[in-house]
Amino acid sequence: MEKKVNVKNLIKTNAIWLVFIVEVLIFAIFSKGKFISGSNIVNILRQISYYGIASVGMTFVILIAGIDLSIGSIITLVNMICAYMMVNMGINIWIAILASLIVAVLIGLLNGFMVATVHMPALIATFASQTVFEGLAFLLTNGRPVSGFTKTYPAINFFARWTLGPIPWCAIIMAICFAVGSFILNRSYFGRYFYAIGGNEEASELSGILVNKMKYLIYALSGFFAGLAGIVLLSRSGSAQTTVGKGLEFDVITCVVLGGVSVNGGVGRISGVVAGVLIIGSLTNGMILLNVSEYIQMVIKGLVLAAAVGLDCMSNKRKTN
Repeated sequence: MEKKVNVKNLIKTNAIWLVFIVEVLIFAIFSKGKFISGSNIVNILRQISYYGIASVGMTFVILIAGIDLSIGSIITLVNMICAYMMVNMGINIWIAILASLIVAVLIGLLNGFMVATVHMPALIATFASQTVFEGLAFLLTNGRPVSGFTKTYPAINFFARWTLGPIPWCAIIMAICFAVGSFILNRSYFGRYFYAIGGNEEASELSGILVNKMKYLIYALSGFFAGLAGIVLLSRSGSAQTTVGKGLEFDVITCVVLGGVSVNGGVGRISGVVAGVLIIGSLTNGMILLNVSEYIQMVIKGLVLAAAVGLDCMSNKRKTN
């Protein structure tokens, strides 16, 4: 009897990974093996790398029952600023990247200020910054794409086009980001504070946790990871465009919530988010291989997000009853 309970718990704990395995098997069968070919697996790793990186910061935000809708515009702005500095100003690639990441962190701090100090709802605060910085990215180049930097600064190709053996560097960077995120949540007192704030913000404040400072830190981290994702995407596309980050926040939020991070805060693990990223990345790639319409893909992704949030809400309701 005890063994059956253990098996049940094992299945429940790893259900997200079982879903991923089933998904891989289905696409492998219907694509006649193309889905699991070496070249396609490398392609999937490249495709998921940028929103996998951004999902680490989003995990921290959702853990405190927040939301960050600005990451798509941060990715766009980082693309435009970095490319503009290299092409139009002739600035060294590493200085351009560093400056772009600093801008991303500053946007995160601004979000933290609006949420923690001004006490704006996170949904409104980050939607406002999304709109503002999306507009600024457009104004920077009057909506024109910026290209031509891959030949002048070939080192930019390191982030998405270069490989270590068969593995793209962007996938290695994503894995490092997941490892850093896991370390922060499981091995640092910051992680314990994040869970505590998400579980009960008022009790956390009464216990001595500097809640507002933690919110500044969390939104700054979200900005940083979104900025790094923007650099990877710039390397992959080889061109900065004003629409490049549009809608990416939707994919990132779906990955995080699907990975078991509760929208009510206080619950979630990076390992689950890794599975969520792999599921959404494989789903997108598999549907493209099977020539599924882009609009049907949108419907399916929307249903996946609704199902993930719905299950989370039902689970929380059961716990409170």
